[in-house]
Amino acid sequence: MNSEQPTETSRGEDTCSGSTPEQSDVKKAANKRTPFSRFKRVHSNFKSPIQVTERAKVTPAEEVAELEQRRDQLDAEIAQLEAEGCIVEELEHHIDMLHEYNDIKDIGQSLLGRIADLRGTTTRDLYSHFGLELED
Repeated sequence: MNSEQPTETSRGEDTCSGSTPEQSDVKKAANKRTPFSRFKRVHSNFKSPIQVTERAKVTPAEEVAELEQRRDQLDAEIAQLEAEGCIVEELEHHIDMLHEYNDIKDIGQSLLGRIADLRGTTTRDLYSHFGLELED
């Protein structure tokens, strides 16, 4: 048995709420995930990816004013695009065409995956077989 690893005992006196300094050191050593790491963050405390910022404490009146300012900014951008000759209906048509293209491409990828599975090869190999280009 390795002397560095803590050993567990079944004596009742070890289960009491008080602990000696030696027991505390053993518990700390047992809680480490790795014995050594050159990365300092390995042993750091958990930090939630969801952060509450000071912005969450904005009053409703401030939030309304901020939203109105953002709306005005977006209206100005729309006016600029219309002045440059962009038409909203044309943009919507292009967006619909892009959605249709993506749906067709997804179906094609699915079919290539099935063919590759049946042939026991990869989709990458099928790209060269069918003369398709891989996007990087």
